[in-house]
Amino acid sequence: MSDNNNIVLYGTNWCGGSRRVSRFFDEHEIPYDYINIDADKKAALFVESVNRGFRSVPTIVWPDGSLLVEPSLSELAKKIGVDLP
Repeated sequence: MSDNNNIVLYGTNWCGGSRRVSRFFDEHEIPYDYINIDADKKAALFVESVNRGFRSVPTIVWPDGSLLVEPSLSELAKKIGVDLP
């Protein structure tokens, strides 16, 4: 399961936004746990619970408990403290 010190990325394999965030984390060597909500019913229910009943992905939970939902790359960069080219 998830390490409390890691970012948790809830997404789906078919979602371009989920793949974009995963690629962004990989490129910046940011450790994260990926949870596919299509394969994990409890994870899907969690995502729905924090998004007013919607399965909005990507939903990202940060180690401090804060959330970003469907963020832009600039929002991600600001959150992790990197500059975009």
